[in-house]
Amino acid sequence: MSVPHLISFDICPYVQRAVITLLEKGVPFERTYIDLANKPDWFLALSPLGKVPVLKVGDEVLFESAVIAEYLDETTEPRLHPTDPLQKAKHRAWIEFASAGLMSLWNFYVAADDKAFAAARADIESKLDRLESVLGDGPLFAGTSFSLVDAAFGPFFRYFPVLESLGETGWFDGRPKVKRWADALLSRPSVREAVQAGYADKLTAFIKKKEGVLAARVANSR
Repeated sequence: MSVPHLISFDICPYVQRAVITLLEKGVPFERTYIDLANKPDWFLALSPLGKVPVLKVGDEVLFESAVIAEYLDETTEPRLHPTDPLQKAKHRAWIEFASAGLMSLWNFYVAADDKAFAAARADIESKLDRLESVLGDGPLFAGTSFSLVDAAFGPFFRYFPVLESLGETGWFDGRPKVKRWADALLSRPSVREAVQAGYADKLTAFIKKKEGVLAARVANSR
């Protein structure tokens, strides 16, 4: 069986989901980074949506992080999805919620005016409150067993230390279950190793390039 080949962008959270899943399962893989601002023709020929991640498995090509994660879960141990159909469906739904959270974070750091900035922050806080209301005793989403939901939320929680370093704090105030979950994920080897060294600096530079309210606040505070 050929070694899977993951096409990546260095700060993409969806790529991180695939990497976390591969690492949790101990699957050897190759990895190629591309510049999404200058997509090579060979990549566009592979990716119908022009997005990463893309996973090459032999001559076959898979795209979309959730699809890649489910393929890996169905073909390699250990299984990270519940076996019960209802619980599996619920986990899939919370993976979609994680994707919505990533969009909320995007809206936050690209917000062009104070109104949009405040609305995006409120949206993120609302999502964190919803998570606080559904989490159990932890430390992970479904207790002590790592799941594909955890793989989806690892990249989501990785944003917050960077945002805190830029002066946006208080995300987990009054949300002890979310804080415990975030800490558990960010200390997990698969989540830590899903990005290259210098990730925080790269994300900070990316945020500054967007020239939104957050970038302006950072510039004015230094």
